[in-house]
Amino acid sequence: MTVSEAQGQLPAERRARLMELLRRRGIVRVHDLASELAVSAITIRRDITLLAEEGVVRRVRGGAALAEEPSRAPAVTTEGEAAGPMTVGMVVPSLDYYWPDVIRGVREAAGEAGVRVVLRGATYQVADEQRQLASLVETVGVDGLLVAPTTGNSEGEALVRWLQAAGVPVVLIERAAVVGPYREAMESVVSDHTLGAAMAVRHLAELGHRRIGVITTLTSPTAPHVRAGWRLACEELGLATDDVPDVRTVDRRDPGWARALDEVLDACAASGATALLVHSDPEAISLVERCQDRGIRIPGDLAVVTYDDEVAELCDPPLTAIRPPKAAIGRAAFDLLTARLHDPKRPAHRVVVGPQLIVRGSSSS
Repeated sequence: MTVSEAQGQLPAERRARLMELLRRRGIVRVHDLASELAVSAITIRRDITLLAEEGVVRRVRGGAALAEEPSRAPAVTTEGEAAGPMTVGMVVPSLDYYWPDVIRGVREAAGEAGVRVVLRGATYQVADEQRQLASLVETVGVDGLLVAPTTGNSEGEALVRWLQAAGVPVVLIERAAVVGPYREAMESVVSDHTLGAAMAVRHLAELGHRRIGVITTLTSPTAPHVRAGWRLACEELGLATDDVPDVRTVDRRDPGWARALDEVLDACAASGATALLVHSDPEAISLVERCQDRGIRIPGDLAVVTYDDEVAELCDPPLTAIRPPKAAIGRAAFDLLTARLHDPKRPAHRVVVGPQLIVRGSSSS
C-alpha cells in the first residue's frame, strides 16, 4: 500500500488494515503501525483504544496484540525484533527546585518496575510544554505521560484538552484539571497545600501569635492553595485577615523584591503582625536576612514559617517549614499511571497526599 493510499483511508478501513497486520504478526508497536499506515502515533493509539474497548485487541507495552493471544506471548514487533520495556514520559517545569525529589520518587518506582522514564524539563511556558509532550508521544513513543502542565489560563486549558486527546494515559503531578462537557476529572496526584498552610497557621497560633500574615509570589501555581489554607485556618481560629500583611509579590530575583520586602516589614510593624507564612524558601531566607539588617529579631519580634522546605534548614536561624511529600508524590503518580496502563477502564483517581510540619528555630526559640 502506498502512502497516498493509506492517507486516504477511512477510519474503519485503517482499523481493518491494523487488524490485518496484527493477525499476521501477533504483536506490533504503535510506531511501526503509524509508519506503515502513514498516520500519527496518536491516531494509532486511539484506534487501539477503540479496538480494545470492543475486545478484539489488548494493549501491550508499546503496542497491541490480538485479544486471543496468550498474555505471555513474547512482545515481538517485526521479524524477530523484540519490543523494549514500557516507557513513561515525564515533563516538569523545573529541574533545579522542588521537582528533583518528585523525579527521584518516579525514578525509584520505575526502576523497581523495570520501566524506562524519559524526562524533559520545560519552562512554565505552555508552548514549550506542548512541544516537549508532543515529542514524547510522537517521536519517543511513550506508553504514558506524567506531567505538571500549565492549567490556569486559556492556553493551559487548550493544553489540557490536547493531553486528553493525546491517545496515551496521562497523570497530572501537583496539578488538577477537568475536561469535557461534564467537567470530568483527569487523573492526578497532588500535595494538600491548603492543609499544609493551615497547619502552619495553627502552629503559630498555638505559640500565641494572633496576627499572622502571608506572603506568596505572583507566578507560583502553588500560591493560591497556600493562601486558601492561610485564610481557612485564620477564620477557623478567629484571627484577623483584613488588617495584617496579605501580600502577593514578585519573587526574590525581581528588581522590585528589595522594595517589596521593606514594605512587608513596614506593614508588619504598622499592623502588629508577629508572624508570617512565606512561600517559598528563597523568599523566606531573603526576608530573614532583611530582618537582621533592620534589627528585627527572628523569632523574638517576628516568627517565620516557610513553605517547601527545600533549603529552609540552611537559614540562620533554621526555618520552620511545611514540607510537601515530594518523593511520595512521584511514587504515587507512577503507580497511578501504571495502574491505568494495566486497566484502561478503571475509574479516574485523584490522589491527595498530606505534607509535614518541621519545627525549627524561626518560630520557636
